[in-house]
Amino acid sequence: MNSLLIMGYSSFDLGIFNEKDIKISVIKKAVRKRLIGFLENGLKWVIFTGNLGFEYWALEVAKELKEDYEFQIGTIFAFETQGQNWNETNQIKLASFKQVDFVKYAYETYENAGQFRQYNDFLLENTEGAFVFYDEENKTKLKYMVDRMKNTSDYELYLLDFEDLQETFEEMNE
Repeated sequence: MNSLLIMGYSSFDLGIFNEKDIKISVIKKAVRKRLIGFLENGLKWVIFTGNLGFEYWALEVAKELKEDYEFQIGTIFAFETQGQNWNETNQIKLASFKQVDFVKYAYETYENAGQFRQYNDFLLENTEGAFVFYDEENKTKLKYMVDRMKNTSDYELYLLDFEDLQETFEEMNE
């Protein structure tokens, strides 16, 4: 696989509002393990959409892994205006998504709901698979994309769920 899209729950969806929350270290440990597996199997591009929460923590892990693995990181934002109203702390995180090998904006500003469908189509057409933190028991707006990924032929979908995180937590405490 050449390109892998990374998506997942927002910090709000997870109820994580403090960067020192132990859940973040568990999530990062699980991401590191999975990403290393993808990279050792030839992954060349890791693609983000610039969302806070899981994507941001995965971005931090990916940037750390660049020291040991040769791959590229890209962010494809839906809109140039994404995050413009975020607070200062989140602006810093947003800037981190822009300090990667490739940055692209699908649209300048939001004009209509059809843009999201076209943006999602573009993401699916330009990646070969996705690594998504999503649990069927805890549905959010991610359900739409996960269903699209499942129904796209020749598209690899790798899910991370709460059970995986529980296993990672237990491994960390052995």
